[in-house]
Parts: sequence; C-alpha cells; structure tokens
Amino acid sequence: MPPVDLSYELEHRYTRSTGRVFMSGVQALVRLPMLQRQRDIAAGLDTAGFISGYRGSPLGTYDMALWQAKDLLEEHQVRFEPGMNEDLAATAVWGTQQASLQATARHDGVFSIWYGKGPGVDRSLDPIKHGNYMGTARHGGVLALCGDDPGAKSSSIAHQSEQALIHAGVPILNPANVQEYLDFGLYGWALSRYSGCWVGMKCLTDTVDSAASVELGPERVRLVDPGFTFPEHDHHITMTNTLVLIEQQLYQVKLPAAQAFVRAHRLDREIWSSEKRRLGIVTTGKAYLDVRQALDELGIDETRAADLGLSIYKVAMPWPLEPDGAKAFSDGLEDILVVEEKRPIIEEQLAHLLINLRSHPRLVGKRDQEGASLLPQTGELAPTTVGLAIRRWIESRLPEEAHLLRAAPSAPVVAPPGQLNRMPSFCSGCPHNTSTQLPDGSIALGGIGCHGMAAFFPERRTYGATHMGGEGSNWIGQAPFIEMPHVFQNMGDGTYFHSGLLSIRACVAANVNITFKILVNGAVAMTGGQPIEGESMEGEITCPEIARQLSAEGVKRIAVLSNEPERYDRGIFPKSVSIDDRSKLNRVQKELRETKGVSVLIYDQTCAAEARRLRKRGEFPDPDRRIVINERVCEGCGDCSVQSNCISIEPVETEFGRKRRINQNSCNKDYSCVRGYCPSFVSVSGGTLRKVETKTTLSGDKERFSSLPEPTLPSLEKPFNVLLAGIGGTGVVTVGAILSMAAHLEGKGTSELDVTGLAQKNGPVSSHVRWRTSRSSRPTRPRSSTTTWPRPSSSHSIPISISPPIGWRTRFAPLSAIKMPTSFQPRHGRARCSATRSRPTCSCWALRGNWEKSLSAAKLSTAPSG
Repeated sequence: MPPVDLSYELEHRYTRSTGRVFMSGVQALVRLPMLQRQRDIAAGLDTAGFISGYRGSPLGTYDMALWQAKDLLEEHQVRFEPGMNEDLAATAVWGTQQASLQATARHDGVFSIWYGKGPGVDRSLDPIKHGNYMGTARHGGVLALCGDDPGAKSSSIAHQSEQALIHAGVPILNPANVQEYLDFGLYGWALSRYSGCWVGMKCLTDTVDSAASVELGPERVRLVDPGFTFPEHDHHITMTNTLVLIEQQLYQVKLPAAQAFVRAHRLDREIWSSEKRRLGIVTTGKAYLDVRQALDELGIDETRAADLGLSIYKVAMPWPLEPDGAKAFSDGLEDILVVEEKRPIIEEQLAHLLINLRSHPRLVGKRDQEGASLLPQTGELAPTTVGLAIRRWIESRLPEEAHLLRAAPSAPVVAPPGQLNRMPSFCSGCPHNTSTQLPDGSIALGGIGCHGMAAFFPERRTYGATHMGGEGSNWIGQAPFIEMPHVFQNMGDGTYFHSGLLSIRACVAANVNITFKILVNGAVAMTGGQPIEGESMEGEITCPEIARQLSAEGVKRIAVLSNEPERYDRGIFPKSVSIDDRSKLNRVQKELRETKGVSVLIYDQTCAAEARRLRKRGEFPDPDRRIVINERVCEGCGDCSVQSNCISIEPVETEFGRKRRINQNSCNKDYSCVRGYCPSFVSVSGGTLRKVETKTTLSGDKERFSSLPEPTLPSLEKPFNVLLAGIGGTGVVTVGAILSMAAHLEGKGTSELDVTGLAQKNGPVSSHVRWRTSRSSRPTRPRSSTTTWPRPSSSHSIPISISPPIGWRTRFAPLSAIKMPTSFQPRHGRARCSATRSRPTCSCWALRGNWEKSLSAAKLSTAPSG
C-alpha cells in the first residue's frame, strides 16, 4: 500500500502553491484569482481582483464557495460583489476596466470574473458586448464564465453560449477538466490583457461539477511574447477611441492578436499524431473527453491509432479558431471529423479555412459527406455516438481493419418512460407548498424558483413559465385575447429583487387584472439558500419594505399573510395594506382576484430548509411544539397528506392496517398538517425526541464481522469506477467525497462527478467516482502537451490529474464536490437566510483500515450524522 499523505488538509486546495491538491471545478474557479494575484506580484505588478455575477446551474454554488473563502480572497486583494442580476454584474465588471482610466486608480489594474449560466449570458449580452468592444485594461483583463447546461437537466432551456459570445466578438476558451480551469483561466487573463478582449470560458455541467486531483505550480503556465504587430493606436480601453475605430480594432487587431497568442503558446495541440495521415479528429472541451472514451471503447490506443492513421487535434480556443495550426494539422489528411457539442462552431471555421486550398481533406461533423446526420446538434454529446461515427469511418475507409475493433455494445435496456423517474417535491414545511394553493375557479402562472414545482401537481392548476424576471408580463399578451378575467402569478423574493419588480411595473402600466403572489422567505432557496442580492448580509428582507415599494409603483391592493402577523407594527406598512394570518389564504385570494388592475399578495414565511439549518445552529427560533399522530385513532384515510402535501407524513403498517405517522426527523414544524379535522393528531409541548442508543462497527461488536473475508482490491492499472446512489440528505455526496479524497491522499489519480439536482427537494442523487494508478507509481513517458489525458490505454501511464468520469451524464445542478468540514469560516447571514453553511460531518462511519488514516489526515469527523 503506498504511503498516505498525512500532512494534507482541505485548506491546501486554496493555500498550496505547488504539488497536488484535490478540488472541484467550482473550487478551481475560486482558487484562480488567487493564483493570478500571486503571478502579478511575482511580475512586479500591484493588481486587484473583482468577481461579480449571478448564480445558476452549473455555477449555482460558486457564490457560496467564494463566501467560504472570503478571508483568503481578501488577503489576495480580490473583492467578491454578487450582482443583483447578471447584466448589472457584467456592467460592474466593465467598470473595473474603466478604473484604470481614472487618475486616482489605486492599482496597476483589476483582473475580473463575470459568471452566469447560459440564460444569464443572453440577458447580459448588451454589457458584455459593450465591454468587449471598449476593451480591457493593459494590466486588467476579464474572464466571462458561461455556465452551459446542454441537456437542460437543471435549466428551463438547453443552452450553448458560443453563438452569443461570437456575436459580441468575445474569444472563447473551452476547458476539458478541472486542471484546465486553472491553466486556461491564467492563460485567459493573459490573453485578455494582450488582445484587449474579454475572454469567455465555458463551464459545462460535466466539467465544473466534477472534482479531481490537480497539479499546481508556476511552471504550468509560462507566457511568451506572441510577436503580434500592433498599430500605434492603443487597442486597450481608452477615452479617445471613436465608435468606428473600436469596431475596427476588435475585428482587425484584437481578435487576430488573440489568435497569435494561442499560436505562440501552442494552446491548440496535436495530442495523437500518425504519419499515415488518414483521419484527423478535431475536438474541444468536454467533447475531447468523449472522443477519448469512444476510442477506448473501440479498443484504439495511441499505438493502434498510429497504425490506423488516426490523429487528434485538441482545440483550446474554438472561436476565433487559430488558422495556422488548424491548417498545419489538416495538411495531408484524407478526412477530418469534427467532434463538438451542439451546433457547429469549429466545423464551419475549418470549412472556411480549407475551401480555397488546392487540396484539402474531406470534412464531416454534424453531417457526413452525403448530408446524412452524423453527430447530433441538440442535446448532449455521448461517447457512444462519437464511437459510432469513428466506427463508420473505419468500416468505410479501412474495412480490413474493422474486424479488429471491439464489438459495438448491445442496445441498452430502456425502461418505459416515467417508471424510473423520481420527481422532486416540496420540503417538509415549505412555504411554497401552501402559498401556491388557489381558490376554486382560478389558475396561476409559473416561473423560475421552487414554486415552479407547483406545476407537478395538477390540482394546483399552475401553467406556463417565463424566463427569470418575466413572470406576469406574458399575461399582458394573453389577457386581451382570452375570456378569463384574472390570473395569479407566483414569484419568489429572489426573482423579485433580481428583476421581477420590472414585470410588476409593466403589468401596472398595462392595467391588466393580475395578482402577484410574492413569497418572502429570505433566501434564494433553489440554489442552496443564498442571501438576496441588494440587501446587507446582516439585514433582513422585510415585507414592509416590499409593500412600500409596490405601493409606490401603483399597485391597487396589497395584502400580507404571515404565520406571525402579530409581530408587525401596523404603522410600518402603507395604510391600505391588510395583514392576516396565513390560514386566511383562500379568503384573501378571493378578495384580490376581484380587484381591478394589479394586486399583490405578500406571503411571509421563512424557507423551511434554511429554518432547519439555522435551528441546528441555534440562530433561529425553535417552537417547543411537535405534532404526532395517534395510530390507534388514525383511520388511514390520508386526508392529512391531502391537506398539507407534506412528505413527513408517512404510511405505517400496523396490525389494524395502514395508518399514518409523522417522521419527526424530517418535520420542519410548519403545522399545516393539522388544518384538517382529524382527531388522531396530538400536539405535544415541552417534549423532546427520545434518543435511541445505537451500536456501530467502531464501538460495537466487532466479532460479528470477523469472519468476513477481506475485499479483493482492483489493480487500478485500468480505471476503476464506483457509482453511489440515493436521494437528497442520505450522505451520497459525502461518501463520494471521502472515497475520492482518500484515493488522492494515497497518490492515486482520482476524479468525482456528483449529480445532485434537486437534492434539497428529495430528488435523486448520485456520485460517480473513478480511480487509477497515478504516474508517480508507474513508468511514465514524455507528454506532448500540458493537456490531461483522460483515457490512455493500459500500456500508458496516466497523469495524476485524471479527467472526470467520461460519459456519465449529470441530471441537475450539483452541490460542491467535497462535503466536509473546512477551517474557512462561513460568512453568516441574517437569522432568516444564511449565506453559507459549514460542511456536514462524514456519515460514512463504517470506512475502515487505511481509509480511517486518510480521514484522520484530512482532519475529517468520523462521527455519524443525519
């Protein structure tokens, strides 16, 4: 057994300057500005960093990770200022480049990060385009992190950001793994400074949500002079450029300079090269991993590829494609297969580059030479699909070699639609579970947020959706053309402060009959419980504040519902506002739908998940009352479940038949279940849950397991995969993180990909873990590039930093990959919505032997947790 790195601590992912660390893609993006600051100091520059954006899968937890590392970021002169929405955040980032124009500038420059998911890229295209046209500061630079969800697994629409960035003239880098988030990020800022462009960087679900061992060190990114000849007029941001000159500079100077930078640093690399020059595969980002997985499944390693005449060209910057390297790779090839996600970007540029050459290879990608579909332009790219395309080429061009390929996998057994799906649901005591109920005869419109799950329940009569912030404006277009006189519109307070207020203003201007139901729960609960932007961390989003704002906007009638209406002083609300207990929901909604024009129902109740977390830390009131069901009285009718729609009410089998009980471990004390008239419900005040003593393998009878044989460990000469599955809250991600960290501490190549999705809403969760022997314990060979090779054959070594499990699809937005305690103190929020939380303790107490040493080395708790 190799020695364990007993000196390793979780903080090393942010503090080690050289060597190996284990981190997720999100954590790599947190570490990135620290590395840039250190490089600038070494170069004699006094720079600062700035980060702003808006959360959304797959960057849904980026802000939380930044808050956790707040102290370290500040030590590196990096300021994190979350945006109220994406486009205002992009405008703030644009402002950091303007700071260098001021005579009172404190630093030599400000390097900045903007982040947002795909729809946020679309929303922010105006400031991104303006900022890119105007240029970056000489010692500043901008990275635009674009979170793309190609399969729409946690999004309202499938997304590809390249077309939007191309429209804005923004060069695009496409990392393939966690290591490249660090390397490409540093190259990206250098590229931005050199060319004067903003630089986009794709953050795909399958890469940014993964975790892996990576290597750190100043030698990884070495800068050289690209030798591009710039005109005399400065192409960076200035106060003297005319609008016509700005456009000319972008397309005639800045973008060609970006291509020169990529060429000089050899960022586009020929990974495999064959002298026979038959088939060249051109690929980028995560699609490169799909290519390597496909070749592995076909039984093609580098040696076999050379015999077949197959070469691979990995593109770092898919737009604008660097022409010299692409043409050099294409020279002498018979065919080129372009493998890229979704709509063609590289393929179209290659066609333009090759069309006028005297001789050029045949080019295929999304379609073959006959125009038939070859690789998909929609959904997600899969290794199996890529493998079929390569197999078709070999069978067509080299039929005598086709029989040497591994047999194609048999068609998978596909379950009937819907039978294996687990639908998420409202948490126990979720305010939306009650607030989205409607009076008879009414319908509601959906939108972005937890309340969108109301559409899963037909009895809620909730239809349709809009983009974030557009909730209600679609009614302006419907109302004149249908007979229905009124509609309810659900909206969370996160959306309200993001941009929803503008939609309410539009409905007031159009004078349509609509009631906005605004849930004030004090947190952006859908993405993990972040605070509402625009409010201080120590402050509190208040219903009076929203009511006064809406009254000033011209809303006709405002009603407030609360589970504690008595705590409000009537004088802090506008005079026309009514305040009632939330039990009056049905009556108040009926009154509001009779109001002509725009009315608003403000529903005040703290997010149940946040309340539960805060209660555990003693930061939120914990009612001294519990509801239980007397099973002897219960008749098992299930009306309590109908009334409350609460998942904590569970069936229980008794000698008298099926009854109901309340799971006290998941109950969040919403008390909605008592709204029926069932005599079996009992209210217990002053009582506490009985603690049941349990024995574990660490403290109990070890003899029970003494006869079990020791497990046979795999050799790890080839990748070894583990799949962990469960539902939210069962410790799946924690166990995956422990296994990955333990392998990392043993010096193995390790990677992890978590699929958490709506885990907070009882959704499915899985963790995909992969190990392989690292190069430190196997013979190595020279590498032709700094690119991580994810799928070498068994005859070749693998770098320590191996790629994520290729081809394993994510389903929803995951949490951070490592769910373990860290010394970074969370930035505590107000009592109603905490910004970040400590990582849960390890729930996998049964790990034994060397794993226990690994856990001890990482300073992890081995106590079982809920």
